[in-house]
Order: sequence, then C-alpha cells, then structure tokens
Amino acid sequence: MQLNGKTITAAPALTLAQLLKQQGFDGSRVAVELNGSIVSRNDFGKVQLQDSDTLEVVQFVGGG
Repeated sequence: MQLNGKTITAAPALTLAQLLKQQGFDGSRVAVELNGSIVSRNDFGKVQLQDSDTLEVVQFVGGG
C-alpha cells in the first residue's frame, strides 16, 4: 500500500479509520484521497483497505 508516496504494510481487513489512527493522524483534521477519489469523513470507518491501494492524506493546519 502507498501512503503519501511511501510504501507501508498494513494488517488485512484494516479500515481507513484504523490506518489513520495507527499512522498518527487525527481523522477529524484530514482529507483523504483513495485511489484518486476523495473519501468522505463519514466513510472512514467503513472503507476496507487493500494492499494495492494508494492513499494521499492531507492534514489541516491552523495558523494566523
């Protein structure tokens, strides 16, 4: 699986929400593209990941 351009290994039947937590992302502060399509935050817990998936995760940062 590719995460932000890096190859990672994930457990079988892992959900997107589980992967985000495992990788240290706050699911409420990210946008996720899975295989070229944006995933709704409401679906993070429903999306089952595959070894062949490509993910791009963008974390929102506050500032002023």
